[in-house]
Amino acid sequence: MRQQLDNAGKEVLNAARNELYIEMRFMGSALNSLGYEMDLTTTSVGTDAVDIRFNPSYVLRLFMEEPGKLNRTYVHMLLHCIFMHMYTSARYKDERLFDVCADIVVESILDGMDYPSIYRVSSDYRDRWYSLLEKELKVLTVEKLYKYFSEDNKLDVFELEKLEREFKLDDHGFWTRLVDKPDDSKDNDDANEDKEKPPLDEDMDSPNVPGTEKKREKYINPRRLKKIQSRQKDWDKEAKRIQTEIETIGKNAGDRTGKLEWILKFQNTKKTDYREFLKRFMILREEGGIDLDSFDYGMYSFGLEHYGDMPLIEENEFREVKKIRELAIVIDTSASCKDELVQRFLDETASILLGKDSFFQKIKIHLIQCDDQVQRDDLIVSVDDMKRFSNGIHVEGGYGTDFRPAFKYIEELKEKGEFENLKGLIYFTDGYGTFPEKPTSYDTAFVFPEDEDYNDENVPDWALKLYI
Repeated sequence: MRQQLDNAGKEVLNAARNELYIEMRFMGSALNSLGYEMDLTTTSVGTDAVDIRFNPSYVLRLFMEEPGKLNRTYVHMLLHCIFMHMYTSARYKDERLFDVCADIVVESILDGMDYPSIYRVSSDYRDRWYSLLEKELKVLTVEKLYKYFSEDNKLDVFELEKLEREFKLDDHGFWTRLVDKPDDSKDNDDANEDKEKPPLDEDMDSPNVPGTEKKREKYINPRRLKKIQSRQKDWDKEAKRIQTEIETIGKNAGDRTGKLEWILKFQNTKKTDYREFLKRFMILREEGGIDLDSFDYGMYSFGLEHYGDMPLIEENEFREVKKIRELAIVIDTSASCKDELVQRFLDETASILLGKDSFFQKIKIHLIQCDDQVQRDDLIVSVDDMKRFSNGIHVEGGYGTDFRPAFKYIEELKEKGEFENLKGLIYFTDGYGTFPEKPTSYDTAFVFPEDEDYNDENVPDWALKLYI
């Protein structure tokens, strides 16, 4: 009977996968990435990024009564894998809150998709939460949601339970928060030996309602844990592949995927630390000051010991350091760039550049404002100037966006000798404008506001993209 239930459960999941594959061809590789394994430690279904672990009674009843919900649960688990929620969950202290955040993110993506096989009627309660969270956070990610609920918008236990009832579809108990098996236990096959097995006829009318499942301590043996960890790189590649696939299937077909492309793009974008990024604009020069690294205390002490008050070596009064000497910062002041975004960018830049290890004593930074033409150029030659602009700036412009005039203006400054050794240009913008085609002789970076609307698709290949 156990083998029959195992086979029946796998046939049901195969049928769901085939139906999904017909409608969602771009998910073909991901749909084939998970195996199936019967697991009686769960009353429903879940995944560990290697297999879908299912209770056969649950998936069989769901297939007979609500096949659309089974399809949706299948894709729900796939999205957990694609966004690698099971790999990041261990970083967060409140597991229950993290699980709710992960389910909200995944369900918001599914509700935006236009595929009959996974469709469900969205409740008013769900829609109200979507409207609130998208207004506050712009892009729904687990990290943003967790921070939102952990700081100024803490959920009481009743609201948390309502969110669980609304958004939960699968069992997260198989994620990498599992504990290893004790060393004195035998490491047999990866499966479910030694696990507590609930009876197959256990009442599962409400498998996803908190409190209806018995709390069981699940274990994972080291061999399977290693397999789960090795799959992380595969899912990272799969996320990038799906993003590329959606981008190439055309706008009409792409519209059916809703916000999946946007959130994948947000996840797959490589984030660069702004402080590390600014280091590429630093140059090596001598600066006054004692260089402790080159000071030889041995010879210094030898001279004092043998010749009285006459040390053999004096302190080195100059040292070689890497700091910023010249830099150009251009601010997009077109109508699409909000004043508060500009000020946030300046605050972030100033907080980094005002560090004592960032600037030489003599600096030259051109702070240029430009929309479709250069509106203003403020020269910063001291730390006090930088502090003044970080405290508030008067933005001039507000028309269309054209990035080319700023680049032309900087070339004119170079010809006039305003820059001796310009290392880089930082251009803060939302990306809606005309980019230059000719590469620059210095490093150029277009900086985008991470939490706001921006368009980085047309940035030329020779320029860098940064998100803050």
